[in-house]
Amino acid sequence: MNVTDPIADMLTRIRNASRSHHPRVEMPSSRLKMEVAKILKEEGYIASYKVSEENRKKTLRITLKYNADQAPVITKLTRVSKPGRRVYVSHQEIPMALGGLGCTVLTTSLGLMSGSKARKAKVGGEILLEVW
Repeated sequence: MNVTDPIADMLTRIRNASRSHHPRVEMPSSRLKMEVAKILKEEGYIASYKVSEENRKKTLRITLKYNADQAPVITKLTRVSKPGRRVYVSHQEIPMALGGLGCTVLTTSLGLMSGSKARKAKVGGEILLEVW
């Protein structure tokens, strides 16, 4: 299956799995998806991620995180910059997702990073997604 926007596909898989209360979700792996999973893990939105290789195909396995009352930690997961409409910002214009309670993920000249780290490093870039 050929996917036009692999990041949007990843976010949709995570969103659907968390709403269905699945313990984990699997998807084809790429370096960009692994970096997004790494940031989601650092920010506390997923429990863990792992890349496994079977028959020369790499698979990214993400273990989802739930609260004590079994509510998903990820409430909202949206793609901001899309293939048809790219959204670029400078370091002064990086939005605070949910008033600072959420996380914005950007692709910068220094690599993929969260919005708070990009503000501290004073680098702007393309806003990939927002999560809270």
